[in-house]
Amino acid sequence: MHPDTQAYNDKQTAEDQSICNALAQIINQNLPEAENKIWHAHPVWFLDGNPIVGYSKLKHCVRLLFWSGQSFDEAGLQNEGSFKAAEARYTSADQINETDLARWLEKSKTIQWDYKNIVKRKGVLERL
Repeated sequence: MHPDTQAYNDKQTAEDQSICNALAQIINQNLPEAENKIWHAHPVWFLDGNPIVGYSKLKHCVRLLFWSGQSFDEAGLQNEGSFKAAEARYTSADQINETDLARWLEKSKTIQWDYKNIVKRKGVLERL
């Protein structure tokens, strides 16, 4: 795990820390080629500079966010925002379904919208 991601996880409460550590471990196992760094104060994984997946601590949960998740056609993900992102929220580590998460991560490799160039395209997303 990237040291900055571990530091982020270590700042969480015990329950949230277990969620964050589990998510990071599963993401790293399924996206070994991805670059992991803290981006906008949260752990995010990138493929070729494009944000794919990340998580953040919200008031009452940990949110797992897939930037292109609305295109995955997965019942376990809820739409988030006005672009193509989708999320899952966790209040305990035992809520994480590793089979579902591995499937979502596999889809995240092939189903991507070009967030890397969204500013250059003035807010217009294109499918990669």
